This record gives sequence, structure tokens and C-alpha cells, in this order.
Amino acid sequence: MEFSQRGQHQNQPAGAPAPTGAPSGKSKKAGGIAWMRLGTGALILFSLVIVIALIISIFTSKSQAQSKYVNNSQYQAVFLNGGQVYFGKIGTLNDKYLTLSDIYYLRVNQTVQPNQSNSNSSNDVSLVKLGCELHGPQDQMVINQGQVIFWENLKGDGQVTKAITEYKKQNPNGQSCSTTSQTPTTNGTTKQ
Repeated sequence: MEFSQRGQHQNQPAGAPAPTGAPSGKSKKAGGIAWMRLGTGALILFSLVIVIALIISIFTSKSQAQSKYVNNSQYQAVFLNGGQVYFGKIGTLNDKYLTLSDIYYLRVNQTVQPNQSNSNSSNDVSLVKLGCELHGPQDQMVINQGQVIFWENLKGDGQVTKAITEYKKQNPNGQSCSTTSQTPTTNGTTKQ
């Protein structure tokens, strides 16, 4: 009669311990399941890290993509939802906000001549340096990107850039908030 280890193993009672030289089937299964769980957990963790990295790269690439178009040697015009336009230097530009400094904006002074209809009224457009308004703002803005329609770099020979350059020549020490303030107009002259 030939007996194999397998045969001997099968003839033992159910509660009896396995012979010392024979490997246990339960411990192999338990070890394999533990490694499978560990491998699955590592795979899930690795996948989660990859997804988070992709999300971060998408958001940073959008803001970096737009900010690379800012020409730091020029002024920019920022057009907002409410129709207001600000001119200045864009600093920080990301998907949430942009910062603007050395700020100017347009003021339209409407003059209606006596004995003439409103259709013949003349508009005097002037460029105003931010800072002497009633609330006394500093010369920097943080603008919510949700309010920005678009922005653009301004040419050095455009009317707005020329008016800013002229204003800076006339006010080398910066803005003075007196009762009679000087504001540059878009044609380069200064208006009292």
C-alpha cells in the first residue's frame, strides 16, 4: 500500500493538528488574502494621489496660461461686468482674482449747453488717478475674476498710456489730494 502525504492528511480527524512537515492550506489562503488587501489598498491610494495631482495641475495651468500673457512693461486695461474700466499694472493673476496697481479710470463729464437739446451735449472724457476719492483708497485693487469680462495689454503709443505718461511727468512726486486736483485727459492735456 502506498500512502502519500495527502492521503495521510485526509485520514486525520477534523480537529487534529496538521503534521509538522506539511504546509497548512489555511495559512496560505490567509496570507494570500492579506497581500491582496494590502495591494488593493495601495492601488486605491496611488489612484487617489494621481487624481488629486491632476486636479491641482489643471487649476494651476489655467491661471498660469492666462498670466503668461501679461506684459509687465506695459499697462493693462481691465473691463468689468458693470461697465467700469480700470487701467493699471496687473500683478497677481490666478483663477480667483487679479491684483491691479498704479490705477487710473475714465471719468465722463457731461456738459449741456443752455438753449440746446440733450442730443447736442458734449462729453469731456478725462483719465483720473485712483486715490483721491471720498473713501481714500490705496493704489491697489484685488478684483474677483468672476467680475472680469476681459483684460488686455495697452500699447505704449495709445492715448491712455500717453495720458498716464504725461500725468507722471507733471506729478513727479506722485498724486497730491488737494481741493483742486489735476486729472489727465485722454488727449494728453491736464484738466483742472
